[in-house]
Amino acid sequence: MRFLAITLIVHRPDPVTGVRKPTYDRFREVLDSAVLAEELGFDGFGVGERHERPFLSSAPTVVLSHVAALTRRIRLFTAVTTLSLLDPVRAYEDYATLDHLSGGRLDLIIGKGNGTAQRELFQVTPEDQWERNAESHEVFRRIWRQDRVTADTRFRPPLKDAEVWPRPYQRPVRVWHGSATSKESVDLAARYGAPLFSANVTHPIEPYAELVRHYRERWEHYGRDPAGIAVGAGSAGLCVTRTSQEALDLYRPVFESNLAFHRDAGLPVLFDTLEDFVARTSALIGSPEQVIDKVHRYHEQFGHSVLHVQADAGGLPGGRHRDSLELFQSEVAPVLRRDIPDPPFPWAPVLPAPGPAAESVPDPVPADR
Repeated sequence: MRFLAITLIVHRPDPVTGVRKPTYDRFREVLDSAVLAEELGFDGFGVGERHERPFLSSAPTVVLSHVAALTRRIRLFTAVTTLSLLDPVRAYEDYATLDHLSGGRLDLIIGKGNGTAQRELFQVTPEDQWERNAESHEVFRRIWRQDRVTADTRFRPPLKDAEVWPRPYQRPVRVWHGSATSKESVDLAARYGAPLFSANVTHPIEPYAELVRHYRERWEHYGRDPAGIAVGAGSAGLCVTRTSQEALDLYRPVFESNLAFHRDAGLPVLFDTLEDFVARTSALIGSPEQVIDKVHRYHEQFGHSVLHVQADAGGLPGGRHRDSLELFQSEVAPVLRRDIPDPPFPWAPVLPAPGPAAESVPDPVPADR
């Protein structure tokens, strides 16, 4: 199993002190988290993309480029790239540049994206958001694989024998499909033979497990070998301590702050107590043994081989969050690495075979066409 530390760069007041850090300090905190993740042995570091309050993650390529300069080994993830809001040509240019600067350490997780405010900011309607996402993904894929692209697009100017630079380092970059609630996402992933990343952070396990099962069914429907399936899954919180009671006591102010935020914002509240939240979500809050047991229980439903945890303290005292990450890596991760297989592909740059043919790799026709 592989492990990612991920941040959406939430910028809210501290749940205990009520003080909100300056934006500059919050970005420095993210960079420090990335360096720490590599030092502790995490396999990847991810930055989300949101274009609304209370997030500072509107420019993930910029943040990940800085992370790339500060690190050497860890793979860089987006979580997620909202292709439904972006011009796929411009997105390709940014990410291809980042991939070169990082030496081929980039993985993309793409998704439709959530949030009314960011959709309105880009003048995208709920009715056309899925179609935009699918079209942008198709164009994005083709640019990564073909030196010249012609595409009769609806949501951006059409392309005719277009060249887009720089040409890629990875051939192609690996694109995961992020999925929260929709079968459209998992079907698109299965159609293209792409790995799936389940959000797995808001609800109990059942709706996410149903989507993963649907993904596996559609994968086989498109004639693909089940051995090639890769699934990742998120977690709703992290606080690993020596005892379960210590973890609950430490995380309670964080939970209560998040609960108050959701109520003040008029958002639905699914879990009224910390105990219910820990019991019925993917939150990894407890002793190492409890966390290992929960990941195994989720693995029985998902069959996932990649797991993400929160890179941010999120309200935990900074030193205690570092202690939690260190305990996770020293006592949780080794057991899960032993018990759960890695994804069915190398955790390394995706490079072409040597020879002239590597300069332009044709895009395979999806199985349903």
